[in-house]
Amino acid sequence: METVCASDYHDIVQVADPRVSPDGERVAFVRKVPSDDEEYEATVYVVPIGGGEPRQFTVAEGVDSSPRWSPSGDRLAFVSTRGADDDRPQLWVMPTDGGEARRVTDVAGGVSQIAWSPDGDKIAFVQQATADDRETGRDTGLDGEEYEPDQPDPRVIDRMVYRAGERYFDGRRDHVYVADLRADGDGSEAASGRSPRAAVRRLTDGDYDHTTPEWGDESTLYFGVRRTGDPDDNIDLDVVAYDLDADGEAETVVETTAWGPMLAATGDGRIAYAETPEENATLRQTELKVIDRETGTVTTPTEDLDRTLSTDVSVQWGPDESELYFSTPDEGDVAVWRAPGDASAAPERVVADGHVSGGSVGADAVAFVRSEWDHPGDVFVTTRAGAETRRLTRVNADYLDDRAIGRPEEIRFENESGEQIQGWVLTPPDFDSAAWNAAEQSSGDEPRDPDEQYPLAVEIHGGPHAMWSTSGTMWQEFQLLAARGYVVFWSNPRGSTGYGESFMSAVGEGGWGPVAAEDVLAGVDDVVDREYVDADDVFVTGGSYGGYMTTWLVGHTDRFSGAVSQRGVYDLNSFYGSTDAFKLIEWDFDATPWDDPEFLWENSPAAYADRVDTPTLLVHSDDDYRVPVSNAEMLYLMYKKNGVETRLVRYPREGHELSRSGEPGHVVDRLERIVRWFDGYSDHRDVAPALERGEEGLSASEDDPEANGE
Repeated sequence: METVCASDYHDIVQVADPRVSPDGERVAFVRKVPSDDEEYEATVYVVPIGGGEPRQFTVAEGVDSSPRWSPSGDRLAFVSTRGADDDRPQLWVMPTDGGEARRVTDVAGGVSQIAWSPDGDKIAFVQQATADDRETGRDTGLDGEEYEPDQPDPRVIDRMVYRAGERYFDGRRDHVYVADLRADGDGSEAASGRSPRAAVRRLTDGDYDHTTPEWGDESTLYFGVRRTGDPDDNIDLDVVAYDLDADGEAETVVETTAWGPMLAATGDGRIAYAETPEENATLRQTELKVIDRETGTVTTPTEDLDRTLSTDVSVQWGPDESELYFSTPDEGDVAVWRAPGDASAAPERVVADGHVSGGSVGADAVAFVRSEWDHPGDVFVTTRAGAETRRLTRVNADYLDDRAIGRPEEIRFENESGEQIQGWVLTPPDFDSAAWNAAEQSSGDEPRDPDEQYPLAVEIHGGPHAMWSTSGTMWQEFQLLAARGYVVFWSNPRGSTGYGESFMSAVGEGGWGPVAAEDVLAGVDDVVDREYVDADDVFVTGGSYGGYMTTWLVGHTDRFSGAVSQRGVYDLNSFYGSTDAFKLIEWDFDATPWDDPEFLWENSPAAYADRVDTPTLLVHSDDDYRVPVSNAEMLYLMYKKNGVETRLVRYPREGHELSRSGEPGHVVDRLERIVRWFDGYSDHRDVAPALERGEEGLSASEDDPEANGE
């Protein structure tokens, strides 16, 4: 049986965004797989809830996303880049009983966040449009004209936050639109031979961002808008009700503070929304609130739940509009809950196990995507109360049948402060046949050398306010390291979500480094006490905040033989001035560079570059605007000046999400470089350090069997 290797990424199918049909008989979802080293193929599939094989619903052209059933179930809307010369997605609608898909928008800024009206006549969506787009009408229809946005030269910046993800905003703002499917635009399509477009109407304007349109009744649309003070410098959010029948009358229903609105509305005027306390908001949990427009009453269905709302599953009302469904991180799982909208009872778990990453509620079923230790993700369905669960897909069955997949062991260990920390240990595939298993030794099998040990690879998650499970986006990386002969250890140190607010807030006021380091090192001590782990052959890696922690650790201890730090925050002062997430510094550290520069420097890994003896690889993306590459450039030079064995690897065209959604060739290369760096400094590997090996061990070296896991 083969073991997991880096290049397997090309063969692993990802599924997302499951949607239950109105008749409760089918689930639509997105199936995504790499098509080559640079691109992905993403298409919509439909699978019967009662059992049966999934069938492809949309053609493999462009990238499809966001499948949404019409209220009657006779049509499926989706967003796609098909037929486009650029990456601007448009809105398409396809009959569910057969027939061709119809493209219903042709807008300059692309389409996202689509939502059907209750009568099935209209679809609301969000588009990023400039003031010029709005003035010229390009945001409602290009009428067949070729349009390519001009690249600013020079780029003039006035906003406090002017870029995010992998691109600059360049004057674009998110606005809400409605496509009326009953109207055929201005009629120009018939003359050109194009399929008729819908009539598109913009509902919002101004230099503000609007988000998450949600229908109440067929004439009322709710959405969120940031327009208080400088919206880039706070998390103030207005929830607005827009009356389509009253000449665009808009009413602010409630003012809240939240990272995102997470809206869900009923036909009788009850709106569920998120609220995060603004003071030190990054250290606080997000609650679910419900306001009744008629009475003004506000309830908190999550009041008795010491967990923070997650965006893994969007907040949704059940079919009778009395219960809400939502998700939270929960001690190594992402759980789905239901709770009465009036907060008359405590939340109950609907899905308790695994890492859930998308879901929808139907008349009699809840569909969701779940990944677990033995598979990277499939579509499941359960009853509305979670009483009976069925797996609807096995998209990676052929791949998994030929791979040795290890089951992680959950551990609980105590840090120096006496707190319990959750972690996991994954052993190499051949571990069960090792001499440490006394039962096998007595069976007559030839025992392995009882002195044989394995190196340890320590993984640290980002955030810091995030949570790892046994699966999710790290599934292949964990299994790959184990397949290459490493015992793998990961944990959720203090600062992680899923264990309550006090646990999450423990890294505040300068605790990023020392608090989490205490927990991670306590876990390392626990794992290396096992006889089969070589305590002198320990490696560490992590991304984003995990990169911060990786370099913090090598600056404060010499117990690691090698390190790989990815997209890390290394200097808090410069990070504050170059990221879209500067509030993380203000709230987690209660500091700013002009008031407390020395404090922030003392809490920066770069301040300890002269203490590092651990060979450290730095990995970063050129277009990372969450943690700009200048942080890696600075640390790389500091390491070189201080004689650290180091290398900086930069990926063009990539942003902060490289490990999760980067170009397939880059995803594979990153995985290979992690293993190659560790191997070069391990006493258990007979290879030279990566600095001496050229391209050996990488997929670019086609004749190298090691690149294929052999």
